[in-house]
Amino acid sequence: MSESYSASYAAAGVDITAGYKAVELMKQHVARTMTAGMTESIGGFGGLFELDTAGMKRPCLVSGTDGVGTKIRIAQLLDKHDTIGIDCVAMCVNDVICCGAKPLFFLDYIACGRNVPEKIASIVAGVAEGCVQAGAALVGGETAEHPGVMAADDYDLAGFTVGVVDREKVIDKNKMAAGDVVIALPSTGVHSNGFSLVRRVFDVERTDLRSPIEALGGKGLGETLLTPTRIYVRPVLALLEQVEVHGISHITGGGFYENIPRSIPDGLGAKVEKAALRTPPIFDLIAASGNIPERDMYNTFNMGVGMSVAVPKEQADRALAVLRAGGEDAYIMGEIADGEEKVVLC
Repeated sequence: MSESYSASYAAAGVDITAGYKAVELMKQHVARTMTAGMTESIGGFGGLFELDTAGMKRPCLVSGTDGVGTKIRIAQLLDKHDTIGIDCVAMCVNDVICCGAKPLFFLDYIACGRNVPEKIASIVAGVAEGCVQAGAALVGGETAEHPGVMAADDYDLAGFTVGVVDREKVIDKNKMAAGDVVIALPSTGVHSNGFSLVRRVFDVERTDLRSPIEALGGKGLGETLLTPTRIYVRPVLALLEQVEVHGISHITGGGFYENIPRSIPDGLGAKVEKAALRTPPIFDLIAASGNIPERDMYNTFNMGVGMSVAVPKEQADRALAVLRAGGEDAYIMGEIADGEEKVVLC
């Protein structure tokens, strides 16, 4: 532990010693994420990672950054901070695998009104768990205390990941063709998007988030909403090794209508069978409580589909088998068809 201390800085609202304690508490969580490329422990000025490109002809680095949006308010209201970090990792690594990249490492950034070491360590514990699930090393991060700018109990969390893929293995959506099958990888719920609407619909600041709700299987609204975003890295990487994949979409903010088109070339669109979708009860509750039109629901939320994958029809059964072997209850949600309309719900 450092002997550094500034009484003047502490009087201004920044406790340097709390920062040192937080780093000590989080080290045990960071250690869980150790991978072969991680060469230095946390605490230096930069996170070192030794890149192994053996077997790759043209290695390409792929980066992604994101936060968890206003879902963080649910964690604050419940005073439960050990899962929100999983969301942060998921939002980044699920993006980079959409082009076929394997996440290598991750860094986080936490801004808070007051540094409570145990709370910061709890947040980082979630980040570390997300990194373990993704097979990525947590090589560093930053915690910044912002007194006078943020309320004492407030904090925000963002992250950044880097992955690698051989250039010849980058997913090429131009190989997509009419007749390709679209496979759904189920979400765990709302994930980390649309929470400004969710918070308004349920008036979360004045609602009992802990009371059991029958429609949610007896779970409280807060527990349901705080369910971490699913991380799809391992099953998707396994899929890419065994099946020809023509497109992957991470269904985040903007729902079906914004995200699915990003993996589809001009002249083609996705026909989605609504009856095939396995939509968790929380979405029905959101729609009913907020009187939200169907179009808006599909244009805001993932509606139970965290990721969609397009594969040739003749490889669909193999793709489902590989994904299910990787722990995903994957199923066919539609097909690729000719047409200029990118998403058609039918």
